[in-house]
Amino acid sequence: MKKKLLLSSFLLMFVLSSTVASAHPGRTDAKGGHTCRTNCAKWGLEQGEYHYHNGGSSSSSSSKKSSSSSSKSSTKPSTKGSSAPKSTEPTYKKSKLTVFINGEKASFDSGLIIYQNTNLVPLREIADLLGATFSYDAKSGVIIVSKNSNTVTFTIGSKKVYYIGEAETMNVAPVVVKGVTYVPLQSLVKGLGASLKSDDSNKLSITIK
Repeated sequence: MKKKLLLSSFLLMFVLSSTVASAHPGRTDAKGGHTCRTNCAKWGLEQGEYHYHNGGSSSSSSSKKSSSSSSKSSTKPSTKGSSAPKSTEPTYKKSKLTVFINGEKASFDSGLIIYQNTNLVPLREIADLLGATFSYDAKSGVIIVSKNSNTVTFTIGSKKVYYIGEAETMNVAPVVVKGVTYVPLQSLVKGLGASLKSDDSNKLSITIK
C-alpha cells in the first residue's frame, strides 16, 4: 500500500514538474492563459502576446502573422501590361512636286509629302496661298476649307470628303505628320472650284479666282 502511495506521489510530482518546465512565470486568468509582459523572446513569444500555459497558442498571434503575410503578397505591384502603347506617325516620303498657283511658283516651308502614292500638302500653307479660310476641330478632326461660295470638308483619318454637302471617297485620308496637318491636294483644289493641270515633269499648275 505504501509502495502504491509513493509511486502515485512520484508520478504526480513528475507531471507537475514537466508542466512548470514548459511554462514561464506569470499569473493566468480564468481561461488558463495570460499576456506576456517580460522575457517574451526567451519563451518564443512576442511582446504583449496572449497565450496559454497548457501548450495552446494564441489565435490572435497566428491571425496577425497570416494577415501580415497576405498583406505583403497583395500589395506587391504588378508590372505586366503597364507600358503604354506608342503612337506611330504614318509612313511617308518627301514629294518632288512643284506647284504653281496662277502662274507663280508656290513655296512651302513644311514641304509636300507622298503618302500612299498620293501628294499631300500642308493645310495651313496651301489655304493661305489659295486665299482660302479654314477651321479645324482638334476633338473631332473635322477640317472645313472655304473660298467664295465653295466649301470642302475633310476629316482626319477618313477618306470621305464633302463638297458643299456632297460626299465622295478619296484615295487617301488627311494625316498629321510632326504636328502639321496634310490634305490631298487634288481633292482640295476640286472642292474650292479651281482648275488643275499637271505634266510628267512633276509640275502642277493651279488656276483659281
